Amino acid sequence: MYEYIKKNVAQYKANLHCHSTRSDGKLSPSELKKIYKEQGYSVLAITDHEAPYDYSEMSENDFLMITGYEAYIRPAPVYDLYRPEVHINLFAKEPHNIKYINFNEEFCKYLPQAEKDKLCKVGSQERRRYDADYINSFIKTAKENGYICAHNHPVWSLEHLEQMMEYDGFFSMEICNYGSYLSNRIEYNAHLYDIMLRAGKHLFVHSADDNHNSAPSDSPAYDSFGAFTMILSRDLSYPSIIEALEKGDFYSSMGPVIKELVFDGNKVHIETSPVRQITMHDGGKRTAKVIGDEENPVTSADFIIPDAAKYVRLSAFDFRGGSADTRGFFRDEFENF
Repeated sequence: MYEYIKKNVAQYKANLHCHSTRSDGKLSPSELKKIYKEQGYSVLAITDHEAPYDYSEMSENDFLMITGYEAYIRPAPVYDLYRPEVHINLFAKEPHNIKYINFNEEFCKYLPQAEKDKLCKVGSQERRRYDADYINSFIKTAKENGYICAHNHPVWSLEHLEQMMEYDGFFSMEICNYGSYLSNRIEYNAHLYDIMLRAGKHLFVHSADDNHNSAPSDSPAYDSFGAFTMILSRDLSYPSIIEALEKGDFYSSMGPVIKELVFDGNKVHIETSPVRQITMHDGGKRTAKVIGDEENPVTSADFIIPDAAKYVRLSAFDFRGGSADTRGFFRDEFENF
């Protein structure tokens, strides 16, 4: 038996994608920390565009700031509305690491010159290329220099599945990027994730706001607090949170909470906050599910994993259209729990 999510054990709510006034966001780093802490979050990564900063001094016993930044690779430095690109969140495994990967002046437009001059630049400084070989080389360099890398909003980025299947080194992909979801209502990438899992691609999934806070907090276009990641860490220390991310000990949510998830041979037991539906996806045409209604919501489900299933993942859907999603668990994992 393996208790992946243990009942009554702390889960740390995190926003792992966020922009401040140090790039194109409207709130300062301290303002972002304030609003997320007030909303019950425990972890915040301010990932400004091509702008690495160490925010560890802002961490407290009950609130952790993750060091990182967002890099982007395009066919050309100028933004093109109709051409694909890739965005990568780099999370530092050590809080004081602000190395800049593959520095390129054309992409580094938000950092003041004085900050650029102080950067510890590592890797190639050749012109960036939007192809799988260059992107994999970028990820490899980032990992060698103390980062873990996440794949951001692939639908918004107009990425092609064929190229994404060639990527190597991402620990996780945004299954929901809330800023993009508000805009296009399709940046909930469960279908894309199942395609990758069916192909045998081992990848975790998380959700994040990618908030810029251009709209007021009472506006339907407000882009904070819509999608988050629940981290299953032994404590709120920097090493523990990073270790949990590397191991895949987290799940994605747009609202529902998963209170317990237990594997026992070919059986799965899950408990959640009240939801409309709990589903087990196993890569087949039919899914096992339990469905309720507002008078009789679902709070738990038990499933049998089919012998032919190569993987399983669990989803819980609330009455507002939000979901909570686990990563995929492959057979070599759940058979050995």
